Amino acid sequence: MPLTATPAPPADRPLWDVFCRVIDNLGDIGVCWRFCKALASQGQSVRLWIDVPEALAWMAPGALEGRVPHVQVHHWTEPLPSGATEVAQPADVWVEAFGCDPAPEWVAWLTQRLVDGHAPPVWVNLEYMSAESYVERFHRLPSPIMSGPLNGQSKWFFYPGFTPATGGLLREAGLMAARAAFDAPAWLTQQGLPCDSGTRRVSLFCYEPPVLEAVLHEAALDPTPSQWFIAHGRAQAAVAQVVPDAPVHRLPPLPQTDFDRLLWACDFNCVRGEDSLVRALWAGQPFVWHLYPQHDNAHHAKLEAFLDWLQAPASWRQFHRHWNGIETPSGPVWPGWAVIDEWRGCALSARERLLAQPDLVTQLLEFVAKKR
Repeated sequence: MPLTATPAPPADRPLWDVFCRVIDNLGDIGVCWRFCKALASQGQSVRLWIDVPEALAWMAPGALEGRVPHVQVHHWTEPLPSGATEVAQPADVWVEAFGCDPAPEWVAWLTQRLVDGHAPPVWVNLEYMSAESYVERFHRLPSPIMSGPLNGQSKWFFYPGFTPATGGLLREAGLMAARAAFDAPAWLTQQGLPCDSGTRRVSLFCYEPPVLEAVLHEAALDPTPSQWFIAHGRAQAAVAQVVPDAPVHRLPPLPQTDFDRLLWACDFNCVRGEDSLVRALWAGQPFVWHLYPQHDNAHHAKLEAFLDWLQAPASWRQFHRHWNGIETPSGPVWPGWAVIDEWRGCALSARERLLAQPDLVTQLLEFVAKKR
């Protein structure tokens, strides 16, 4: 990730700087990497400035070595390496992911550029995804800078979301065709995982759900047997904490492409954060979403808004609330495969509604073109 290796992008490819600070373990970087790749696939050149880039080594092989066309990854250190802004080509667009502010060195650089008479980049604040009503109200609104050296400049809110009045979701071209052509038994065999047609499959990517122990025990007693595939990191630690001898399959770190295939191969997906929720929606299988817990319980309203948009039946809503610790169960938690199978129609209907909308990058490119 040498900062000096920043050749000018092709003249026909606008240059984007994407700024990302990692807060969640994998969600921020996961979203930002897919976002950068999608921009590159639609004719843009991208520099991704990220403070913790190490996870890209397994999440996106080749990214750190610069082997992904038109995407450069730079380690966002504090302070930036001396001369970082001087050697970099001016970008046409700035994107601060999830409200992270660009480094002070970049702010100083832009301030001087404005003094010298240059036009500012289109500055976008790519916000968190939500189904809450405020997203539609704030989407595409200006966010004036009211203080500091850039006082008077403006950013623009851009909100991912689930309705036509929002920015939509990340969806790369060809995703649904790849999903339709996917050969689950072949992929599972390649991964060394069981693919018995008489056994259901569950993927588990979570924080520490309060009902995890009950779910694992109850699912093991379900008349329909199931295989559980546990993502590396916190999910495996959570299982080890509550059921150390659980007969599960512990997965190695998976690249994003294989994580998608894992969701396609499973009958039920337990996902967390933003990136994996979107991928679960595209998978079209029943799922449960574990939200990043907020100290003020703001995630409760976020979950309810999403379940409303999803048009989830009562049983699906209740399982979500138990999984997220919003309600304490008074009886069994695991709904059973007959109930989970009933959720599939709702999941597919939600996917169809999303597929009828333009993807996030397509919408953002259209928005930026109007602001340049």
